[in-house]
Amino acid sequence: MRSTLHICIAISLLLCACSGEKHATQDLEGTCTISGAWALYPMVVAWAEAFQTLHPQVRFDISAGGAGKGMADCLAGVADLGMVSREIYSAEIEKGAWPVAVTKDAVVPTVSAANPFLESLLARGVTRGECIAVWISGDISDWSRLVPAGAAAPMHVYTRSDACGAAQTWALYLGGSQEDLRDIGVYGDPGVAEAVRSDALGIGFNNINYAYGMDDRLPVQGLKVLPLDLNENGSIDPEEDMYTTRDLLVNAIAAGRYPSPPARDLYLVSLGRPKNRIADAFLQWILNDGQQLIPGYGYIALAPELLQDEREKFRQPAE
Repeated sequence: MRSTLHICIAISLLLCACSGEKHATQDLEGTCTISGAWALYPMVVAWAEAFQTLHPQVRFDISAGGAGKGMADCLAGVADLGMVSREIYSAEIEKGAWPVAVTKDAVVPTVSAANPFLESLLARGVTRGECIAVWISGDISDWSRLVPAGAAAPMHVYTRSDACGAAQTWALYLGGSQEDLRDIGVYGDPGVAEAVRSDALGIGFNNINYAYGMDDRLPVQGLKVLPLDLNENGSIDPEEDMYTTRDLLVNAIAAGRYPSPPARDLYLVSLGRPKNRIADAFLQWILNDGQQLIPGYGYIALAPELLQDEREKFRQPAE
């Protein structure tokens, strides 16, 4: 993924250079530490590398470990910015969390490409009620419950073991919280993708940039996105058929045809407005020139009204 990021950044920088945006902080020097959500990690890496091209004396220390870690590191002052892929809790705001929405993506259910019932599953999809029965109540624990004509086969249900936005967002779609999700906990977005890909009877969920390839924008080899039967009529109608490529899904999310949740805004969070000049300048750059990089990385731009609201947060001088 990193080599692909380099190629895309080189192209995207041409756009940034031509945007007319003035960079008044050419003297920036030092390090900005960022940790948190796997969902936001590829985009933040791309933004950081582009920003470093403009400010060669700036260094970034970026690590993924889940939205919970990002928020905890931010509030503890261990990281300048935390990557958070869920809504910000009021208790976190009370502790000083200062969130800035920067882009949007979504969580999708996934199955192995080797699933013996794959053709039927892709044709019929899965309803929200069936997902509740799989991940929360446990009423569906055999593939024959989703594909009645199929032979009995135990369903291996995967979730996340780390405190993360993907699991919290998926649970919110199902009417619960991450603690309500069953069954087999796996660390990290790449971990769940690999577990499901390797298990013909597995079912899980992933952020879209771990379900689709960065280069070809097709589902990751060995993995399939399980369509959501949104109107619950037992088949995937043309308006629900949005999963063949990453671009189709991203466009559907932007148009509001994919539900929210599991679509959601992604945040960079600091402890109050950043006192680190690099972090503050980086956030402002993301909300301006940095937005031009979003389409090439499988993310969705913020609604214009929300983007303007986020920019307004910087109208007051930093302390």
